[in-house]
Amino acid sequence: MKKQLNIVVITNDHYVILLAALIKSIEANLTNNHQLIFNIIDDKISLENKEKLTNSINHQVSILKWINMDGLVPSHIELPLDRTSYPLNIYMRFFIPYFMDESVEKVLYLDVDMIFQTDISVLFEFDLSHHIVAAVQDSRIKTFNNSWGGIKNHKKLGLDGHTTYFNSGLMLMNLKSWRSQGITEKLIKCMNENIHYANYPDQYGLNVILVNQWLVLDKKWNHFADLFSETDPFVIHFVQRKPIYKSFKGVQEFSDKFYYYLQMTAWKNFVPINEINRLANKSKIVFNKLTKLFSRR
Repeated sequence: MKKQLNIVVITNDHYVILLAALIKSIEANLTNNHQLIFNIIDDKISLENKEKLTNSINHQVSILKWINMDGLVPSHIELPLDRTSYPLNIYMRFFIPYFMDESVEKVLYLDVDMIFQTDISVLFEFDLSHHIVAAVQDSRIKTFNNSWGGIKNHKKLGLDGHTTYFNSGLMLMNLKSWRSQGITEKLIKCMNENIHYANYPDQYGLNVILVNQWLVLDKKWNHFADLFSETDPFVIHFVQRKPIYKSFKGVQEFSDKFYYYLQMTAWKNFVPINEINRLANKSKIVFNKLTKLFSRR
């Protein structure tokens, strides 16, 4: 019987193409006899794109489970009204323990703007018995006292400024410990009380609440695509301009690898988006802010 590896991702219709390349990269580098379960939090993905993604996967290896984002947040919880343009779906990773079956002990959360270059099953072998999550130190922010993206009120919270800060784009989660310690409720409370200090909303809450409770992974497990690497990273993370745009400014080799995997999908004839259309999509930033405002009301 194949061992099941549960992976959670979140995407909207615009970024489902990134998820397609991510899944193919994971499938291509899987070396053991495992079953991949992709739990996809669906933020209004079109039926057409769902079909394209379904037609792109290896059905002997991967299973897609669609989870509608609407109604995912428990009625007694009010999402923080942050000032950023990030969509509400960034908070959905907080609620993974709510919708995953209690028999599942470990879940790997991934941002969709990633590709794998090694066997994903290796991550699931890390021991989380004494930690709530495993993650990688953010290669730019690094510590709480970072002047532009860290925990700006760390002193007020009684936290050491040299505390290591992690990137939340890849997190191996210990669901049992998360639930038993009420991490979701603590995160929401922390965010609502400190929202004006949260430049990166989900990361702010996770780093404050999980301080000294996360396992530090090798930096190769979450390498930013605009930074050159002398050795091949295990995971490439397109944190800024995505390779689907003509104006991508990261390491070209990483963009080429993205398209290598994209060619294995139903998007194999995709043409990179020009700057005019990219900027048109940026108009959704205003929509994201309005969505947060009216969701709170």
